Amino acid sequence: MHNRLVKPGRVAGLVILILLLLTVYLVALYKLQIIEGEANYNRSSELTNTERVVTAARGNIYDRYGRTLVSNEETYNLKIDTDKLFANDDPNSVILELVHMVQGYGDEYTDDLPITMTPPFEYDPDMTAIQRTMLDAYYVRQEIDPNSTAVELMSYMRTRYNIDNSYSAEEMRIIAGVRYSINVRYAVNTADYIFVEDASMKLISSIMENKLVGIEVERAYSRKYGTEYAAHILGYTGLMTQEEYEKYSLLNYSTDAMVGKDGVEYAFENYLHGKDGKVIETRNSAGTVLATVYEEEPEPGNHVYLTIDSVLQEQTERILANGVSILKQNIAQKRAEGTARGDYNVDLKDEITGAAAVVVNVKTGEPLAMASWPTYNVATILEDYQELLEAENAPLFNRTLMGTYAPGSTFKPCTAIAALTMGIVNTEDKIKCEGVYTRYAAEGYAPECWIWNSTKDHLTHPEENVTTAIRDSCNYYFYSIGNYLGVDDLGKFAANFGLGEYSGIELVEAKGNMSNQANHMDYAGTEWRIGDTLQAAIGQSDSVFTPIQMAEYCATVANSGTRYSASILKSIRNYDYSEKLYDREPTVMSTVESAEYNWAAVHEGMWQVLNDYINEKNVNVWVDCQWRVAGKTGTAQKGEGIQNDGIFMCYAPYKDPEVAIFVVVERGGAGADVQFIARHIMDAYITIMGYSDTSETEMTLLK
Repeated sequence: MHNRLVKPGRVAGLVILILLLLTVYLVALYKLQIIEGEANYNRSSELTNTERVVTAARGNIYDRYGRTLVSNEETYNLKIDTDKLFANDDPNSVILELVHMVQGYGDEYTDDLPITMTPPFEYDPDMTAIQRTMLDAYYVRQEIDPNSTAVELMSYMRTRYNIDNSYSAEEMRIIAGVRYSINVRYAVNTADYIFVEDASMKLISSIMENKLVGIEVERAYSRKYGTEYAAHILGYTGLMTQEEYEKYSLLNYSTDAMVGKDGVEYAFENYLHGKDGKVIETRNSAGTVLATVYEEEPEPGNHVYLTIDSVLQEQTERILANGVSILKQNIAQKRAEGTARGDYNVDLKDEITGAAAVVVNVKTGEPLAMASWPTYNVATILEDYQELLEAENAPLFNRTLMGTYAPGSTFKPCTAIAALTMGIVNTEDKIKCEGVYTRYAAEGYAPECWIWNSTKDHLTHPEENVTTAIRDSCNYYFYSIGNYLGVDDLGKFAANFGLGEYSGIELVEAKGNMSNQANHMDYAGTEWRIGDTLQAAIGQSDSVFTPIQMAEYCATVANSGTRYSASILKSIRNYDYSEKLYDREPTVMSTVESAEYNWAAVHEGMWQVLNDYINEKNVNVWVDCQWRVAGKTGTAQKGEGIQNDGIFMCYAPYKDPEVAIFVVVERGGAGADVQFIARHIMDAYITIMGYSDTSETEMTLLK
């Protein structure tokens, strides 16, 4: 191997190159650290790191078939950074500039001050309860006389917020409104002030271009509704109250988190609410975001699937509303013609105040539709809340779950099964209707059968067995068996039917009440008497139940004694739909044990109610229905001078029950008068489920 010689000239060149590069580096370093060091230090010291909460998307809500009921819509809010705003030499002029910009783009800003926008200043006559609460809290925090006039309050705020005379009266009011809205949140300890909710992109672009100090753009989510119906079921979301924050802060909710306020949104909050993320933003002195680093990624909420069929829900609500309209027309016609004989007395107070309809699956207990009338638009509830709260017929009240109604004669199948099971009577035993039940006449109590007191010649029913007694709704028969049965045993059977018991639905519901001696004084204000036992046997006395309980009771009768939970939760899936977290299985709540022939006798009686021409009015409603239907009418007495509630329940198909329906119309008259509503709901169900002989989907009441 030969040794290679390196020429001295090349070595010298390499050394010179290295020295040259080192010199350039040292000069640059000197300039950076010595000459420009202070300036660079100042620039770096102006950078700020801010931790910000990233809101997680809320889970969606679907019906049983995956139709979207509630989803999210990404929006942008404008929030005021008070530290930066009030560091400005003239924050009031900035506020006014912001408001004019917002108004110029047709957006709306948040002004919570309940004072008119122009002089002479007065308190808003339409001040909401929430505004009143906020104003009172502001008075206390600022130590202001609560009896101050609007002019005096404006004068106070002009001084407190340094609003000088260079502004017009209208401009003063605008500035005072924004500053009040910021400050009042400290008084009531609620979420941060959102200057503009759901800001338009034009407004956001203008703010970004003008680099206005003190305003921040924040991504948010608003609920988007895929249906105009099911308001009472779905519920709504809103900012937390102080009480709610004390609860949810333990779960690491941010102060401005949106939470479920009612319905499904409230009941399944723990599933729907996601886990917020955290991000670190690095900004320069101009407020420009230079870098974003996620400390925690947001985790969206889970998706909830309900047992509700949204198409059936829509049609049930439409049918119920139109049915009420028809009943009102009928009442007006009867009034014009004069006092009616029989079921409906137009001399009584008869304005219909509300109604409800519930449809359930007989074999699983699943609620398929729950309609409450009157209802409201859930998409605008926050704007309409005060008006809805003050409305005469309480549209916010969910009658399907919170309304309690005497069942009237629809309770008689329960009494019948109880008496048959306890051996008080058998299916063939007959009792002669005497018109007036005189067993306790000596004690001053002799109740009458409905046929006796509603006919001029005081007619009576022939001898009745349990089947014909249900068909004819013979009070005398049920007084007789109820007397021997007693209210305690009757109450046990009612409880197993779910009457006066929670239904198992996850939404807020009333428990109702089955007549009993223990709480009779609380309900009636009198001691229990034998007459109360007799009245309980025909669905009166203190017995009041919710429509969901009555629908599940009807389903339990239809399937011969198995009461299922009315859970409305069908399933839960995680946010990316990759995993099913929950899947509903029918849950048995209780059973009513009785011989098959006892059930057969009761079922036959309920079939005859709608199909035996002795009840021609009922037959005319159901004669051409595609399915054979069994049911029971009821007339719930409201008291002297007030029209009765119309009650009706039914199930079908008769031989292999699949669906049960319950309808109540407040002051609707008799059950026979309101059953046409159930008929149209039944037709809708048959059509929707694909059982119909025709593809026609618009029934009379839907047009």
